[in-house]
Amino acid sequence: MSDKILVTGGAGYIGSHVIKLLNKQNYEIVILDNLSTGRKESVLSGKLIVGDICDNKLVSEIIKKNNIKSVLHFAGSIIVPESVTNPIKYYQNNTIKSFELIKTCVENDVKNFIFSSTAAVYGIPEVAEVDESTPLDPINPYGRSKLMTEWALEDISRANHAFNYVALRYFNVAGADIDNQLGQCTPITTHLIKTVAELIVGKRDKMFIFGDDYETRDGTCIRDYIHVLDLAQAHLDALTYLNNGGQSDVFNCGYGQGHTVKEVTDKMKEMYGSGLNILIDKRREGDPPCLIAKSEKIKKTFGWTPKYNDLNIILKTAVDWEKKINEQNK
Repeated sequence: MSDKILVTGGAGYIGSHVIKLLNKQNYEIVILDNLSTGRKESVLSGKLIVGDICDNKLVSEIIKKNNIKSVLHFAGSIIVPESVTNPIKYYQNNTIKSFELIKTCVENDVKNFIFSSTAAVYGIPEVAEVDESTPLDPINPYGRSKLMTEWALEDISRANHAFNYVALRYFNVAGADIDNQLGQCTPITTHLIKTVAELIVGKRDKMFIFGDDYETRDGTCIRDYIHVLDLAQAHLDALTYLNNGGQSDVFNCGYGQGHTVKEVTDKMKEMYGSGLNILIDKRREGDPPCLIAKSEKIKKTFGWTPKYNDLNIILKTAVDWEKKINEQNK
């Protein structure tokens, strides 16, 4: 292939898994990452350039030199509680910098843009299962900063017909590479499955379930957990869709089924021992009781076919990875 793919934030959790799949499909890849949260060790292929997505001169040079026609954009900030206490960081990283990247792409004739969005754009929906037409009402700066970028992409693509995008709205991404080469290495752990995995390997001595009085089957929140490799494949399918002339659109990325927090922790106890110190704490502000993706659209449009829709696989790969990095850090 003469055209190369630019992956921003490719040294991070999801981006690194996407790069591994792109390499298997023989794509040539350039990675741009400022390494604020990503790791060089997670970039298994392609050329890594350390820099910022809002450096218009650098991004223009990368696009021109490598004949970039497609950009996969993962760079951004993702911790919901932090977005509430530090909204400036989130609007800066997720909205302003993303806009600068998009602007540079349009100016340099990039044709395809795939954006890492989030189910947080739905806020606390009135329905348990959401599709892409569910009203958008984010309740925190993280969700709002991502939605603003979705809106920018929509407006810019309408005005520039040669520029098309796909925004993928992630639900709860979890697990790790089946080969145990890659996994989640974020310095601040907020996601449930990584938190329990850290508890299992002894990285923490306790963890909390935030609320057990929701109107769900066991009182704890229900979430749609998607394995990171199935999510990564959705990006390759989106790229194929755009390369084949697909029109700009948004898609949910989830399995269309939910597990409660307690079901996840109980399964971990079943798999790894019952002596885990899991405590109940008060609800966190802004947690919807239930959030499940309707994923018919992505399956019908892309032919996306999940391979790892199994809670046991998600949990095992997460723990295997946590064991590996825990040993490396000793």
